[in-house]
Amino acid sequence: MERLLRGLGPAIGPGAPVEAMRAGLGALIGLAVAGLFLMSPLVDTRLGLYLIAPFGATSVLVFAVPNSPLAQPWSALVGNASAATVGVLCCMLIPDPAWRIALAVGLAIVLMVPLRAIHPPAGAVAMTAAQNPEAIAKLGFGFVLAPVAAGTLILIVVAMLYARATGRRYPFRHFEDPSPHGTDEHAAPERLGLSKEDLEEILRRTRQSQNVGVEDLSRLIGAAELQAASHHFGPLTAESIMSHALVTVGPEAPLGEVAELFRTHGFTAMPVVEAGDKFLGIIYQIDLIRLAGQDAFGTGQGFRRSMARLVRRDRTAPVLAGQVMRRNVPNGRPDSGVSALLPLLAGGGCDAVPILSRGRIRGIVTQTDLLAGLARQNARVA
Repeated sequence: MERLLRGLGPAIGPGAPVEAMRAGLGALIGLAVAGLFLMSPLVDTRLGLYLIAPFGATSVLVFAVPNSPLAQPWSALVGNASAATVGVLCCMLIPDPAWRIALAVGLAIVLMVPLRAIHPPAGAVAMTAAQNPEAIAKLGFGFVLAPVAAGTLILIVVAMLYARATGRRYPFRHFEDPSPHGTDEHAAPERLGLSKEDLEEILRRTRQSQNVGVEDLSRLIGAAELQAASHHFGPLTAESIMSHALVTVGPEAPLGEVAELFRTHGFTAMPVVEAGDKFLGIIYQIDLIRLAGQDAFGTGQGFRRSMARLVRRDRTAPVLAGQVMRRNVPNGRPDSGVSALLPLLAGGGCDAVPILSRGRIRGIVTQTDLLAGLARQNARVA
C-alpha cells in the first residue's frame, strides 16, 4: 500500500516560485496577443472559435516546459494543424457525435506519430472541431488556418521572444547545433563518445522518444557522468584549493586601471567589490579582450597589446568596472566540494568561480586551481 501511495505522488521535482511566475506571465502575454490578432476579420468571432481552449494547453507546454519535445515549434504547429484537419474531415463525414469525437481524436494521434509532431493539446483541437459541427460547416478548412494554425504560430513566436527576454532557450538546442564556442564540437561536459544515432537508439529502446530529446539526453548523461566522477575526489573543498591573495577593484575603477592590473598580474578573472569585500561581480579577461577589439588570447604579447590598447582608449572615453562586470555568475562557498565546482568550470563559459561567505568574497577558484588540487590529491592516492 505504501508503494502504491508513493506511486500516486508527484513525479515532477519541486519548481521555483519565480519560474512559476515566469511561465504564468508568459502564458498570459501569449494568449492576450493571440486573442488580439485572432479577433479580426479573418475569423468569424460570432462562432466563438477564435481563442479555442487547446491554446491554453499549448501555452502550458511552450511557456512552462519549453525543453520538452512535445512543446517544440514543429510539434505544436504541425500537431495542432493536422489534428484540426482530421477534426474538420470527421465533421464532414461522420454524423454520429460520439463516433465523430472518438474518431477525430484517435485519427489525429495516428497522424501525428508519423509526422513526428505529437502535441497533447492537438487531441483537444480535434475534439473542439468534432464538437462544433455547425461552426465547422461555416468555417470549413478555414478552421485549420484560423484560428488553429494562426493562433499556434502566434504563441510560438511570443514564446521564442519571451524565452530570449527571460534568459531561457526556446526552441531547445539540437544535437547538431554549434557549441557555445561556435564550433561543431559539443561542450566538454557533453562529449560522451556517443553519436546521435546511439542516443536515439537509447530513447527508442526505453520508449522515451516523445518525452526526452536527443540533446537533452546528451546533457543529462554528461552531467550525470561529471557528478559521478566528482564523488571520487573525496573531501576536497574550495577553501583548500582557492586563491586567497586576491587583487580586486571597486565598481568605480576605470577600465584602464583594470586592464593594467590584468596586464601586470596575468589573471584570467578579477572580482569587483565594494567596502568590506562585499562581492558585486567579476570581470573576465576575455571580456577585456573583446572590448579591446583584439582576437588575441592568453598572457603573451598579443594579450599585452590588447590591454595597452584598452588603457589608451580608456583615457579618451572612460568606462567603469561596474559597467562591464558580470553580476549573476556561478559562485561557491568555502566548504563547497569539487562535486559542486567541477561542473561550473568544465562547461567553458566560466573561467573562475568566486568563493563567497555571507556575500563577501573569500577567494576564487580558477580552472588552474582546480586542476592543481586534483593533481595533488591523485598524487597522494598514488
